[in-house]
This record gives sequence, C-alpha cells and structure tokens, in this order.
Amino acid sequence: MPVSSQRDKQLTQGAKYWLPVLICMGLIFYSSSIPGSEIPALFPFQDVTYHLFIYSLLGLCFSRALKNTIFGIGLLEAILFTTIFGIVFGVSDELHQAFIPYRNVSGLDVFIDGLGSLLGSLIQPFIKI
Repeated sequence: MPVSSQRDKQLTQGAKYWLPVLICMGLIFYSSSIPGSEIPALFPFQDVTYHLFIYSLLGLCFSRALKNTIFGIGLLEAILFTTIFGIVFGVSDELHQAFIPYRNVSGLDVFIDGLGSLLGSLIQPFIKI
C-alpha cells in the first residue's frame, strides 16, 4: 500500500473515533452557553441527570477513541485517562459557565462529570460501536 494511501486510511480511522468526542464536547459547550433563565425546569435533579448522561456519553466516546487509536493502551489506563479528561473538561465547562448569565460554577457538577466519564469508560468495552 502506498504511503499516502496508508496515511489517508489512518486519518479516516482517527476521524471515525475522535469526531464523536469532538461532537459531544461541542454539545456540552453549546448547552453550557444557554443562559440559566432560558433552561426550563422539566423534572427534579435534571441538572445532575444531564451531567451524568452527557459525560457518560463523552466518557464512552473518549474511551472508545483511546482504545482504537492509541496502540497498546490497556483498559485501566483508558479508564484513568478518560476519567481525568472528564474532570478537566468538566472544570473548563464550569469556568465557561461563570461567564453565562444566571449560570453558576458548581463543584458537584464537576464531581458528577467525573463520575459520568468513569461510568462511560466502564461500559465502553461492552458496547460494540
């Protein structure tokens, strides 16, 4: 296989695994940009539920991308890196919210973000996508 064809295949494979991560991150950033006054109260604990769900999805996608693009990464390493990534991204998300009207910075949200990322990375080996 020619070098350029092999490189194109690697780029396509990388995009296949990392694009869902970027889309999920974009969705989180977009939803964090909505002023608090425009978010309807639909059910109790919806903020916690949202954070747990979206960061579990992010953790699943991130862990999947790591396992499929980083040669030799083990399951425990992928879980650790995914959880740390979720916490760091959660902190940046909370800092972003500090500049949005009627939104606040919450340590509980960061904790839930990390927990969601951990859960997503734990279920990733059992989901074939």
